[in-house]
Amino acid sequence: MTAEARAAGVREDPAADGERPLDIALLTYKGNPFCGGQGVYVRHLSRELARLGHRVEVIGSQPYPVLDEGYPGLTLTELPSLDLYRQPDPFRTPGRGEYRDWIDGLEVATMWTGGFPEPLTFSLRARRHLLARRGEFDVVHDNQTLGYGLLGDIGAPLVTTIHHPITVDRQLELDAAEGWQRRYSVRRWYAFTRMQKRVARRLPSVLTVSGTSRQEIVDHLGVRDDRIHVVHIGADTDLFSPNPAVPEVPGRIVTTSSADVPLKGLVFLVEALAKARTEHPAAHLVVVGKRPEEGPVAAAIERYGLAGAVEFVKGISDAELVDLIRSAEVACVPSLYEGFSLPAAEAMATGTPLLATTGGAIPEVAGRDGETCLAVPTGDAGALAAGLVRLLGDPELRARLGRAGRERVLARFTWARAAEGTVTRYREAIDSAGGPHPQPLPEGRPAAAATGVYTESRATC
Repeated sequence: MTAEARAAGVREDPAADGERPLDIALLTYKGNPFCGGQGVYVRHLSRELARLGHRVEVIGSQPYPVLDEGYPGLTLTELPSLDLYRQPDPFRTPGRGEYRDWIDGLEVATMWTGGFPEPLTFSLRARRHLLARRGEFDVVHDNQTLGYGLLGDIGAPLVTTIHHPITVDRQLELDAAEGWQRRYSVRRWYAFTRMQKRVARRLPSVLTVSGTSRQEIVDHLGVRDDRIHVVHIGADTDLFSPNPAVPEVPGRIVTTSSADVPLKGLVFLVEALAKARTEHPAAHLVVVGKRPEEGPVAAAIERYGLAGAVEFVKGISDAELVDLIRSAEVACVPSLYEGFSLPAAEAMATGTPLLATTGGAIPEVAGRDGETCLAVPTGDAGALAAGLVRLLGDPELRARLGRAGRERVLARFTWARAAEGTVTRYREAIDSAGGPHPQPLPEGRPAAAATGVYTESRATC
């Protein structure tokens, strides 16, 4: 419904909570669900918000969000960057004709000097976009951009999700860096975290996905505890579900690792696989992610002679991913830290037994060792190997953990529950800002004023 229609008193059906449906702008500077958790969050949360009867406009940059079809209230607006990290030419220099304004110049200059510009430049473009459309949204929901452009008046109350502080990733990469040049490169790349700290402290309402992340946000970013609210996310339990018709592949272990970074702990799982194969020669690993051509994981695969026992798969469909997890005897999350761990929740939802570390919020998701998962310390290849050997050799244990894991996810971690909790925080933010109704647009202003930096909104249904 348009702002003009609301101002004229046109009635509309209530949302699932009995209140007026909300017009939501959901921002994401990276939205592709096949290359990271932020895209998964946007895809599933936007769908469930639409199911509850709200109107959701996802505003995102490259890689663009992929939204579920069939929801009339769910649309996508593309807010393009210069896409400097696209394949097959990452870190490219744009042609002269690609520059549109000073924000583009800032984006390129930051990339040239070794920094990561996207959180800042997306926030500046989003600010301009939102102010040009003042009055169209009840609430703006930022998905961890934390850029300067989102401070102050942006035309509607702001709610921000911080999955976990990126300062944690920065420290883990610094700890793993060898030589001063590599450490300097890491510090420069993560320079945007200084901005994110400053912005986070000024945010009125912060959502996060776990109690562990909440404490990390307080400790690392200095956000006041009373401004942070935990809204657990979860798995799509209709999609990620057991299916006895999918046969288990003997010895198959599945893990998800979207990037070859220390945070994911993949190198320890590769070493553990080598140890486990001495007792279970059929043990093999399927990694959902891109194969690294160099670095610690590639070196470990070569060192242990595992080229034929480690497979990487990339760009598979949701259905193929679910069947892959179902076919595994063990799902593993070897991460050194996670702010939530969607791969853990999704594996548990399929009924696949989980072996996971105790890094960050993983225990909050996976539950107690021996009850809903097997839990091992972080960075311990020997403990991971022992867990693999135990699970691969005990079908009854696998079946028990698989059943208990799915029951835990159904009770605690679903996207429907996440959307309901998020709407509660939206309404609180709107009330705190002075009321639930956006101001109508000035007469003569189009509903989506063209600014020259975004494409027209397009429905995905």
